Amino acid sequence: MSILLVLLTFLLIVVSGYLRRQKAQCAVARVEVRTSPGQTREDTFAIPPGYCFHPSHTWVVSEGQENARVGLDNLVTCLFGEINHIEVIGLERWVRQGQKLITVFGAGVSVDLLSPVEGVVKTVNQAALRNPTLVVSSPYRAGWIALIKSPEMVINLKNLLQDAMAEAWMRNNFARLNGLLTQALPALAQDGGTPLRGLLARVPPELRYELVQEFFPTVPLSRAQPVSTSS
Repeated sequence: MSILLVLLTFLLIVVSGYLRRQKAQCAVARVEVRTSPGQTREDTFAIPPGYCFHPSHTWVVSEGQENARVGLDNLVTCLFGEINHIEVIGLERWVRQGQKLITVFGAGVSVDLLSPVEGVVKTVNQAALRNPTLVVSSPYRAGWIALIKSPEMVINLKNLLQDAMAEAWMRNNFARLNGLLTQALPALAQDGGTPLRGLLARVPPELRYELVQEFFPTVPLSRAQPVSTSS
Protein backbone atom coordinates (compact mmCIF):
# COMPACT_ATOMS: atom_id res chain seq x y z
CA MET A 1 0.00 0.00 0.00
CA SER A 2 2.82 2.41 0.90
CA ILE A 3 4.53 1.70 -2.44
CA LEU A 4 1.28 2.54 -4.27
CA LEU A 5 1.01 5.85 -2.39
CA VAL A 6 4.60 6.72 -3.29
CA LEU A 7 3.95 5.95 -6.95
CA LEU A 8 0.74 8.01 -6.96
CA THR A 9 2.55 10.92 -5.29
CA PHE A 10 5.38 10.74 -7.82
CA LEU A 11 2.87 10.63 -10.68
CA LEU A 12 1.05 13.66 -9.27
CA ILE A 13 4.32 15.61 -9.06
CA VAL A 14 5.21 14.72 -12.65
CA VAL A 15 1.77 15.74 -13.98
CA SER A 16 1.78 19.00 -12.00
CA GLY A 17 5.22 19.87 -13.30
CA TYR A 18 4.15 19.14 -16.87
CA LEU A 19 1.07 21.35 -16.57
CA ARG A 20 3.15 24.20 -15.10
CA ARG A 21 5.62 23.96 -17.98
CA GLN A 22 2.82 23.98 -20.54
CA LYS A 23 1.26 27.05 -18.93
CA ALA A 24 4.62 28.86 -18.92
CA GLN A 25 5.24 27.99 -22.57
CA CYS A 26 1.81 29.31 -23.55
CA ALA A 27 2.51 32.55 -21.68
CA VAL A 28 5.83 32.96 -23.49
CA ALA A 29 4.14 32.26 -26.81
CA ARG A 30 1.54 34.95 -26.12
CA VAL A 31 4.26 37.48 -25.29
CA GLU A 32 6.17 36.63 -28.47
CA VAL A 33 3.06 37.06 -30.60
CA ARG A 34 2.39 40.43 -28.99
CA THR A 35 5.89 41.84 -29.35
CA SER A 36 7.12 40.43 -32.65
CA PRO A 37 5.63 42.82 -35.26
CA GLY A 38 7.57 46.06 -35.88
CA GLN A 39 9.58 47.87 -33.24
CA THR A 40 7.99 47.44 -29.83
CA ARG A 41 8.87 48.50 -26.34
CA GLU A 42 10.74 45.22 -25.80
CA ASP A 43 12.75 45.76 -29.00
CA THR A 44 13.67 49.28 -27.93
CA PHE A 45 15.06 48.28 -24.54
CA ALA A 46 16.68 45.04 -25.68
CA ILE A 47 20.44 44.84 -25.17
CA PRO A 48 22.40 43.08 -27.93
CA PRO A 49 24.17 39.95 -26.61
CA GLY A 50 27.75 40.57 -25.54
CA TYR A 51 27.44 44.37 -25.42
CA CYS A 52 28.61 46.28 -22.33
CA PHE A 53 27.67 49.88 -21.52
CA HIS A 54 29.46 52.83 -19.96
CA PRO A 55 27.27 55.27 -17.95
CA SER A 56 28.15 57.99 -20.48
CA HIS A 57 26.00 56.06 -23.01
CA THR A 58 28.73 54.44 -25.05
CA TRP A 59 28.85 50.69 -25.64
CA VAL A 60 31.62 48.19 -26.36
CA VAL A 61 31.63 44.67 -27.74
CA SER A 62 34.66 42.40 -27.99
CA GLU A 63 35.82 41.50 -31.49
CA GLY A 64 38.52 39.10 -30.24
CA GLN A 65 42.31 39.54 -30.18
CA GLU A 66 41.95 42.52 -27.80
CA ASN A 67 39.87 44.46 -30.35
CA ALA A 68 36.93 46.43 -28.92
CA ARG A 69 34.24 47.91 -31.14
CA VAL A 70 32.65 51.05 -29.66
CA GLY A 71 29.50 53.04 -30.41
CA LEU A 72 26.64 55.14 -29.02
CA ASP A 73 23.58 53.73 -27.29
CA ASN A 74 19.91 54.12 -28.11
CA LEU A 75 19.33 56.95 -25.63
CA VAL A 76 21.83 59.19 -27.45
CA THR A 77 20.17 58.60 -30.81
CA CYS A 78 16.72 59.15 -29.27
CA LEU A 79 17.68 62.49 -27.72
CA PHE A 80 19.44 63.82 -30.82
CA GLY A 81 17.26 62.26 -33.49
CA GLU A 82 19.38 63.97 -36.14
CA ILE A 83 23.14 64.14 -35.66
CA ASN A 84 24.93 66.79 -37.69
CA HIS A 85 28.52 65.82 -37.03
CA ILE A 86 30.64 63.34 -35.06
CA GLU A 87 34.26 63.75 -34.02
CA VAL A 88 36.59 61.06 -32.65
CA ILE A 89 39.97 61.64 -31.04
CA GLY A 90 42.85 60.92 -33.44
CA LEU A 91 43.99 57.53 -34.66
CA GLU A 92 46.76 55.85 -32.69
CA ARG A 93 45.80 57.95 -29.66
CA TRP A 94 45.74 56.20 -26.29
CA VAL A 95 42.50 56.75 -24.37
CA ARG A 96 41.76 55.70 -20.82
CA GLN A 97 38.48 54.20 -19.70
CA GLY A 98 36.23 57.15 -18.85
CA GLN A 99 38.14 59.72 -20.94
CA LYS A 100 36.60 61.65 -23.84
CA LEU A 101 36.49 59.60 -27.01
CA ILE A 102 33.60 60.95 -29.12
CA THR A 103 31.92 64.34 -29.54
CA VAL A 104 28.41 64.45 -31.00
CA PHE A 105 26.99 67.66 -32.55
CA GLY A 106 23.32 68.27 -33.17
CA ALA A 107 20.22 70.17 -32.00
CA GLY A 108 22.41 73.19 -31.26
CA VAL A 109 24.56 71.39 -28.68
CA SER A 110 27.69 69.27 -28.55
CA VAL A 111 28.12 66.37 -26.17
CA ASP A 112 31.34 64.59 -25.17
CA LEU A 113 31.00 60.84 -24.70
CA LEU A 114 33.53 58.76 -22.80
CA SER A 115 35.45 55.67 -23.81
CA PRO A 116 34.11 52.45 -22.28
CA VAL A 117 37.56 50.82 -22.42
CA GLU A 118 41.22 51.76 -22.29
CA GLY A 119 43.44 51.35 -25.32
CA VAL A 120 44.64 52.73 -28.66
CA VAL A 121 42.18 53.99 -31.30
CA LYS A 122 43.01 51.89 -34.35
CA THR A 123 40.08 52.51 -36.71
CA VAL A 124 37.10 54.84 -37.06
CA ASN A 125 33.96 54.09 -39.02
CA GLN A 126 34.30 56.59 -41.85
CA ALA A 127 30.88 55.66 -43.23
CA ALA A 128 29.24 56.70 -39.97
CA LEU A 129 31.28 59.89 -39.70
CA ARG A 130 30.38 60.88 -43.27
CA ASN A 131 26.73 59.94 -42.79
CA PRO A 132 25.69 60.26 -39.12
CA THR A 133 22.15 59.12 -39.95
CA LEU A 134 23.68 55.65 -40.02
CA VAL A 135 24.39 55.99 -36.29
CA VAL A 136 20.77 56.95 -35.62
CA SER A 137 19.24 54.18 -37.72
CA SER A 138 21.64 51.42 -36.60
CA PRO A 139 23.46 52.45 -33.39
CA TYR A 140 24.45 48.92 -32.40
CA ARG A 141 25.44 47.59 -35.81
CA ALA A 142 26.34 49.60 -38.91
CA GLY A 143 26.58 52.84 -36.91
CA TRP A 144 29.54 51.81 -34.75
CA ILE A 145 32.10 54.58 -34.20
CA ALA A 146 35.60 53.26 -33.44
CA LEU A 147 37.73 50.16 -32.97
CA ILE A 148 40.08 50.22 -29.98
CA LYS A 149 42.99 47.90 -29.29
CA SER A 150 42.42 47.23 -25.61
CA PRO A 151 44.97 44.99 -23.83
CA GLU A 152 43.09 45.45 -20.53
CA MET A 153 39.64 44.89 -22.00
CA VAL A 154 38.79 41.92 -19.76
CA ILE A 155 39.44 44.05 -16.68
CA ASN A 156 37.67 47.09 -18.15
CA LEU A 157 34.51 45.11 -18.91
CA LYS A 158 34.09 44.33 -15.21
CA ASN A 159 33.49 48.06 -14.63
CA LEU A 160 30.65 48.27 -17.17
CA LEU A 161 26.94 47.48 -17.25
CA GLN A 162 26.04 44.27 -19.04
CA ASP A 163 23.29 41.68 -19.54
CA ALA A 164 20.23 42.09 -17.28
CA MET A 165 21.84 44.97 -15.37
CA ALA A 166 22.40 46.89 -18.60
CA GLU A 167 18.81 46.36 -19.72
CA ALA A 168 17.47 47.53 -16.36
CA TRP A 169 19.74 50.58 -16.54
CA MET A 170 18.50 51.40 -20.04
CA ARG A 171 14.86 51.10 -18.95
CA ASN A 172 15.58 53.35 -15.99
CA ASN A 173 17.15 55.99 -18.25
CA PHE A 174 14.09 56.11 -20.47
CA ALA A 175 11.82 56.18 -17.41
CA ARG A 176 13.75 59.18 -16.06
CA LEU A 177 13.53 60.86 -19.45
CA ASN A 178 9.79 60.32 -19.61
CA GLY A 179 9.46 61.59 -16.06
CA LEU A 180 11.21 64.86 -16.92
CA LEU A 181 9.09 65.28 -20.03
CA THR A 182 5.84 64.49 -18.22
CA GLN A 183 6.55 67.35 -15.82
CA ALA A 184 7.72 69.87 -18.41
CA LEU A 185 6.13 68.93 -21.76
CA PRO A 186 3.59 66.10 -21.36
CA ALA A 187 2.84 66.03 -25.09
CA LEU A 188 6.34 64.68 -25.78
CA ALA A 189 6.19 61.85 -23.21
CA GLN A 190 5.16 58.39 -24.41
CA ASP A 191 3.37 56.69 -21.49
CA GLY A 192 6.21 54.44 -20.33
CA GLY A 193 7.69 53.75 -23.75
CA THR A 194 10.39 55.56 -25.67
CA PRO A 195 9.85 59.32 -26.13
CA LEU A 196 9.73 60.91 -29.54
CA ARG A 197 13.07 61.01 -31.34
CA GLY A 198 14.93 64.29 -31.67
CA LEU A 199 13.82 65.65 -28.31
CA LEU A 200 16.73 68.05 -27.90
CA ALA A 201 15.62 69.97 -30.98
CA ARG A 202 11.96 70.02 -29.87
CA VAL A 203 12.29 71.41 -26.36
CA PRO A 204 13.02 74.96 -25.16
CA PRO A 205 16.64 75.87 -24.28
CA GLU A 206 16.20 75.59 -20.51
CA LEU A 207 14.79 72.06 -20.78
CA ARG A 208 17.44 71.14 -23.36
CA TYR A 209 20.10 72.12 -20.83
CA GLU A 210 18.37 70.12 -18.10
CA LEU A 211 18.23 67.00 -20.28
CA VAL A 212 21.87 67.30 -21.33
CA GLN A 213 23.01 67.79 -17.74
CA GLU A 214 20.85 64.90 -16.54
CA PHE A 215 22.17 62.33 -18.99
CA PHE A 216 25.59 63.79 -19.93
CA PRO A 217 26.78 65.48 -16.72
CA THR A 218 30.32 66.00 -18.08
CA VAL A 219 29.07 68.62 -20.56
CA PRO A 220 29.79 72.26 -19.49
CA LEU A 221 26.90 74.71 -19.31
CA SER A 222 28.13 76.66 -22.34
CA ARG A 223 28.12 73.50 -24.48
CA ALA A 224 24.47 72.80 -23.64
CA GLN A 225 23.19 76.19 -24.79
CA PRO A 226 21.73 76.62 -28.28
CA VAL A 227 24.24 77.64 -30.94
CA SER A 228 23.43 80.98 -32.50
CA THR A 229 23.00 80.94 -36.27
CA SER A 230 23.08 84.72 -36.65
CA SER A 231 26.18 86.39 -38.03
